[in-house]
Amino acid sequence: MNHYQLSPWLTNIPLEDWIVAAVVGTVVFFLLHGLQLFVRRRLAHMAAGAHAQRPLAEVLSATVASTSNFVILLIAVLAALTVLDFGAVWNQRIDHLWFIVIGVQVTIYLTRAITIGIRRYFRSQSDDANAPLTVANTLVSGAIKTLLWTLLLLSVLSNAGINITTFIASLGIGGIAIALAAQNILGDLFASLSIAVDKPFEVGDAINVLGVSGTVEHVGLKTTRIRADSGEQIVVSNTDLLKNVLRNYKRMATRRIVMSFRINPDTPAALAGQVPAMIRAIVEAQPDIRCDRVHLKAVTPEAIEYELVFFVLTSNYLVYMDTQQTILLATMERFAEMGISTTAPARRLLLENEAPPPQAAVKT
Repeated sequence: MNHYQLSPWLTNIPLEDWIVAAVVGTVVFFLLHGLQLFVRRRLAHMAAGAHAQRPLAEVLSATVASTSNFVILLIAVLAALTVLDFGAVWNQRIDHLWFIVIGVQVTIYLTRAITIGIRRYFRSQSDDANAPLTVANTLVSGAIKTLLWTLLLLSVLSNAGINITTFIASLGIGGIAIALAAQNILGDLFASLSIAVDKPFEVGDAINVLGVSGTVEHVGLKTTRIRADSGEQIVVSNTDLLKNVLRNYKRMATRRIVMSFRINPDTPAALAGQVPAMIRAIVEAQPDIRCDRVHLKAVTPEAIEYELVFFVLTSNYLVYMDTQQTILLATMERFAEMGISTTAPARRLLLENEAPPPQAAVKT
């Protein structure tokens, strides 16, 4: 039995060694598979438990769930082959296979964990937990996945004894050439990423930029589409959006309103002094309004001018317009009741003809 050879081209390994290798491979496969199931159950239990442990447990559970059964099978096969002695050359090749298999599984773990972490971050920044994935999420996830798999490829080549210095230099030169050729496109891509991460505005926000007022409909990789208040769609480069001052009306918590009232300058001083209190009473009677001040601003031959400053405690534009309309109408009614005229003073224009110049005496 000890002298029985399974095949002459398999380095004359005895049959009992193959049996031991098969047993080792089987035990390793079921051990790793069972360990994976045990860890997943424990992490699922932690995720359903204390709130403080839930986010990390959810990420770890999803990460462990990405364990490839094919990778487990390869690890079991490599463990079985490690028991056998194929010689120095084949043992070195098996070591390379170990590096590749473990590297692939670790990269799968990292990409899964980073993808879930990035997704949770962007979802936490959004008001809607079920909102679709943003462009920034896709860009960041794609960039990190590409980086991780590129590092794995370079590590595998280096482990195999291949000089990767020239290859890395070629990638650097090629990347610089591509960046110079497509710098405008890349600028818009990074601008899109900045918009998604910094969130100066989101889809559905009412904004004003570049003299355009409207609602954001879509934020793309290169451009942002705005539905203007007049109805047409405006397409603006992401780079141009970030280069200019942008007003986001949706995030406005309150509105500061300044209004002026002008009455006839012939109004008696006693009556004119009652106007600020009258206007303040009208403003304070309105809901969701905070009156700041009412003052006599100026007295000129043309008018007596008052300035009103108040805050609308909501960002709703219709509430602001309705409140302003109510204040104006109520003020007009009170002016009429108090006998105050808002018309400008009458002006009288006198035209005088110039006297004809004296004629010179005619000598006879």
